Amino acid sequence: MQVIFLAGEISSMKRTIEISTEPAHLSVRDGQLLLKRDGETFHQAPCEDLGAVVVDHGQCSYTHHALLTLAESGAAVILCDRRHLPAAVVLPLSDHSTLGWRLADQIAAGEPLKKQLWRQLVRAKIIAQSRNISRSLPARKKLHALADEVRSGDPSNVEAQAARVYWHNWLLDVDTQFGDKPFRRDQDGDGLNGLLNYGYAIVRASIGRALVAAGLHPSLGIHHHNRSNAFCLADDLIEPFRPVVDQRVRDLHLEGHDSLSRTAKAGLLELMLRPMRLAEERLVLSAAIGRIVFSLTECFAGRSRRLAIPEAIGAWELD
Repeated sequence: MQVIFLAGEISSMKRTIEISTEPAHLSVRDGQLLLKRDGETFHQAPCEDLGAVVVDHGQCSYTHHALLTLAESGAAVILCDRRHLPAAVVLPLSDHSTLGWRLADQIAAGEPLKKQLWRQLVRAKIIAQSRNISRSLPARKKLHALADEVRSGDPSNVEAQAARVYWHNWLLDVDTQFGDKPFRRDQDGDGLNGLLNYGYAIVRASIGRALVAAGLHPSLGIHHHNRSNAFCLADDLIEPFRPVVDQRVRDLHLEGHDSLSRTAKAGLLELMLRPMRLAEERLVLSAAIGRIVFSLTECFAGRSRRLAIPEAIGAWELD
């Protein structure tokens, strides 16, 4: 069970409670949300302080009074499926809730803003990719140059150009198994590709939960559009975080893990505690996701045109 501040709303003290590691029974007494296990309360919080309750454990239970009180307090209850992605949301319909306004802002966002936001995401992704490449390789400078070429909406698809350079050099100069053989990224592949896919899924699910908790609809992307994809917006925001997963997978590879074993999965689950930096502040990946999501709501509301995109600290430097 995690209790985190709903990023960007520290002043209003709104928090998100995520129940994922162990089951709990949710009830309310005297305005306090009680989380119980075996009849004993192990955590409680004032309902009025909560912005969202994320339930990501299949053995949780609730009282009707708990769901009703949370709704009356303006909190959303997010129910996750076996893939750890939001499957349903209990939303408050009260006038004081910000969720309706945020969804309206998201729907009304214009194409010029969306294209600018996509440029920021792509550029940040390419810069993060460059930091995963050894300084001894020309590809590092090439990626930096490509990042500067990204224009609004990325009409030239610089992202794809950078991907070819990046994956060709991702394991070069550090690989002890394949030598000078370039890595081939395959979304349907196994081995290291399977590790990458698993890591991306972990981060994508976390972004999806944060989006819903913030009152945004995850299917309404700023760049990705697909009727069969319920998480287009999560696929937009994950881009600058992908190199963080890549670095963790490469570390596991150098430790001898080239398949999706139990040990490798455990190593990838540690991603959410990965140290990140946002301006002068240090925070972990799970909190960084909350920050970028809140900054997106600010952009949709017209109060900003720049996303708060964090960067990894230190570990991506190879030399």
